Parts: sequence; C-alpha cells; structure tokens
Amino acid sequence: MCHLQAMPGDPRYDKEKGMEWVVEKAKADVLALQEGGIDAIMFSNEYSLPYLTKVKTETVASMARVIGELKGILNVPFGVNCLWDPTASLDLAVATGAKFIREIFTGVYASDFGLWNTNCGEVIRHQHAISAEDVKLLFNIVPEAAAYLGDRTIESIAKTTVFNCKPDALCVSGATAGVALDPEILRRAKATAGDTLIFANTGCKPDTIESLLNIADGAVVGTYFKFEGKFENAVDKERVKKFMSIVKELRKKV
Repeated sequence: MCHLQAMPGDPRYDKEKGMEWVVEKAKADVLALQEGGIDAIMFSNEYSLPYLTKVKTETVASMARVIGELKGILNVPFGVNCLWDPTASLDLAVATGAKFIREIFTGVYASDFGLWNTNCGEVIRHQHAISAEDVKLLFNIVPEAAAYLGDRTIESIAKTTVFNCKPDALCVSGATAGVALDPEILRRAKATAGDTLIFANTGCKPDTIESLLNIADGAVVGTYFKFEGKFENAVDKERVKKFMSIVKELRKKV
C-alpha cells in the first residue's frame, strides 16, 4: 500500500504544505516499497478520514495528479483504491493506467459511515462503459469498520459473490487497517471460492505471513511496512525488506 496524505477537501489536508508535499511523501513511500522488493503497489486515499462511500471529484483529481507525477519512477504494476467508492476507483484506474482496484462492490452494511449500500451491477456496467474491462477487480467481502446486515455466513457470501459477480479476487479483512484478520474466516472463504483468488487484506506481519499464505493466494500489506508499524508513519524500507525476504523464502518452497 501507498497511503496518500490528506488531500484538498479532506479534513486533515495541510493547506500550508499543499499538494506538492502530498506528492513528495508518496514518492518517498513508493521508492521505499520498490527498493524493499514488493510485487505491486496500490495507491489509496487512506488519510481521507472519515471515509465517504461517494468520493468527491477533488479527491479523484488529486489522486490522479499524484499518480501521474510518480508514474515515471514506477517499475512494478500498480492499482488504486478510492475509499470507499468503486465507481470512482474505476474512473481513476482508467485515467492513470492502473491494473487493478480493490473495493466494496457487494453487500449492505451497518458501518461507521452509516448505512452502507452497494450496487455491483451498476458498477460493472460502468466498468464496461468506460472501457475498463482489463482492470482487475478485488472484492473486499469482509469490509473494515462494518458488519453485514443479515445473518449470512462467510461461505454464503463468498459463494454467491463468485457466482453472481465473477470477481478476480476476494479480500478478507480485519476491523481496520493494520488489524489482524481471522485466519479461520480466511480459510472458510478460500474453501468456498473455488478457483477465485483469495487475499489476506489487513494485519499481515512477519510472524503471521507464512500461516496466512498457507491459506491465501496473496496479501495486501500497508501498516506493517511503516516505521514502528504505525499507521500514521512513512514507509520503512528495512521493514519492507524484512517482510519480503520471508515471502521470497516461502516462494522457494512452492
């Protein structure tokens, strides 16, 4: 993850430092991630707290500026995530050339952001309308800071999401960024998903990544990579190297 600093319109945007500082911070994180050996980068407006389920135009435009200025230094595939708006994420992906997006595409939730509804059919039709068919879709089926409305098991959610929506991957999360997910939920989702890829989406650490990758096909990592493992901090290249060295050793066993 490359967590972008608060941008224009966000409550925590630093007007004195401006967008140039946002770009500089993102550049430093991208370089640290790449030098640490990651496989891909996902840009998200992680500091746009509290999040919206309909992202403002100024946020999408600001993210596009940051990514546009950094494309020259990117040497790995990248994706985008406009929290929490799949349509905005697709628009941003098309504008910047991103290969994938991660979003909440399905379900109705009681969340910190209010009643959270989705319309996957509308989003997928928008994907085709803007010629984004090649953008891979990572469906987060255990949203952070939210609970499914209705008594559904993870098996039911995974099975019907795969059948109805044809996701490229399913993501299983903990309560918030940096919080460990429940390995049993991950295992049950994987057992139900068939050939669909499963990603461990939050809380991955050096002492848990082997057990998680024994279940999942991949992992999304953000908080652990930062100095002292704190959400608010910049990326620490040495922590990235430590983590990725473990992952690379695990791959040799496959």
